[in-house]
Amino acid sequence: MKNSSSTVAWTKIAVLFVCLLLFVFPFLLLLVNSFKENKAITSSPLSLPESFSMTNYLDAFGKMDYVSAFTNSIIITVLSVLLISLLAAMTAHYFVRHQTKFNQYTFFLMVAAMIIPFQAIMIPLVKIYGSIGFLDSKWALIYMYIGFGSPLAVFIYHGFVKSIPAELEEAALIDGCTRTQTFFRIVFPVLTPTTVTIAILNVLWIWNDFLLPSLVLIAPDERTLPLSTFYFFGTYTVDYGPLMAGLMLTILPVLIVYLFAQKYIIQGVMQGSIK
Repeated sequence: MKNSSSTVAWTKIAVLFVCLLLFVFPFLLLLVNSFKENKAITSSPLSLPESFSMTNYLDAFGKMDYVSAFTNSIIITVLSVLLISLLAAMTAHYFVRHQTKFNQYTFFLMVAAMIIPFQAIMIPLVKIYGSIGFLDSKWALIYMYIGFGSPLAVFIYHGFVKSIPAELEEAALIDGCTRTQTFFRIVFPVLTPTTVTIAILNVLWIWNDFLLPSLVLIAPDERTLPLSTFYFFGTYTVDYGPLMAGLMLTILPVLIVYLFAQKYIIQGVMQGSIK
């Protein structure tokens, strides 16, 4: 019996280790090739580099205008995630506490909007907003991210707000709180696990997004990090070495944030699952 349970345990460990290798392998391949020259990458992409030179990283840092692109990505991601989380939580709370026919239909329309693929509306989107001069600005991109990210966030918040007893808010109102104070002091703190989950999903989406910024941002000084990697693609050639290094520089900030915030991320996800 003990041997059987030990075998099962080792089998699980082996399966998990294989899964780990499958997930980590693309990242390791990218890291290794970021130190190679183009010829070495194309001829033997799986081999280790002969020497760990930082030439590719220095080249990528300069060509990408990394500081400017990083600043744009930070501004767009942080503001978009904050506004999506706040506005979606307020909207979901209003829908739950005021269940009129209009609010119910509006909520169903927002949920239905999630099934519409972005590729189906991107041409009308660019044509309409381009005609009024609303493109080529990070603020226009933030506005669009709020629109595209809010339906899913409202849907997730809606289910959690329904689990919050209305008596908590009534007690706060009796004690003298306004409705705004009740939301920010009672409701929003209770929604912290949900907010963490939504923030994770939106940070990964917005930071790594390429398609929407490529349609909206035209000026080089407005480009985000994913867009800046496009500098290494020529008409007939690809500068693989600096490209790999540029991709590593794009991924690195998210990895650093995760390493420092993993405690709070895991805690938020666990609390959300318990709720």
